Amino acid sequence: MNTVDDHNPIEHFQKWFHEVDKAHPEDEANAMLLSTKGVDGFPKSRIVLLKRFTWEGFVFFTNYNSEKGRAIAKDNNVSVLFNWKKSKREVFISGKAEKLPENLSEGYFESRPEGSKLSAWVSNQSEVITSRKILEDRLKEYKVRFRNKTIPKPAYWGGYMIKPSHIEFVEQDPAMAVTYIVTYNLGFDFRWYKGMKNRKSCMF
Repeated sequence: MNTVDDHNPIEHFQKWFHEVDKAHPEDEANAMLLSTKGVDGFPKSRIVLLKRFTWEGFVFFTNYNSEKGRAIAKDNNVSVLFNWKKSKREVFISGKAEKLPENLSEGYFESRPEGSKLSAWVSNQSEVITSRKILEDRLKEYKVRFRNKTIPKPAYWGGYMIKPSHIEFVEQDPAMAVTYIVTYNLGFDFRWYKGMKNRKSCMF
């Protein structure tokens, strides 16, 4: 059993993240299931990629006009789940998603490959299209438009930081058939308060 006894959940996450990434790259450590309250009132979940994390929170990038972007604009309470099956670990985070400052989104956009930059212009996420040819034609159009030029970041594309208020670390001990859960809750004094519980294993 490899439990962590850190009192800072970001340190706890950092340790687990790097352990999973090194030992089980097939678990795709940075893949997280983002859940929002949809604009229709129903919960919606989709996989997004964690691009960085800091003491403040967890960052991902997307099209602000996408379904998830519109959902966050309406209600920015979100949750994410990291499910690392090979490592028999999960991390659940809930908090508020806030847009990154424009300069940080621009800095990340500049680091992306040309194809990824073009796709941000070509694909209007969640848009219904009648054929793939529409996207192919758009790609040709933008390749011509930005030929020999710096591809700028679209105004509707950028990052969010999820600022957590609750984090759970879940780890299964196969030998004991027990799942251990370490919880952290952010208090009104902006300090993290740690708790622990366990349950009979029924996951992974």
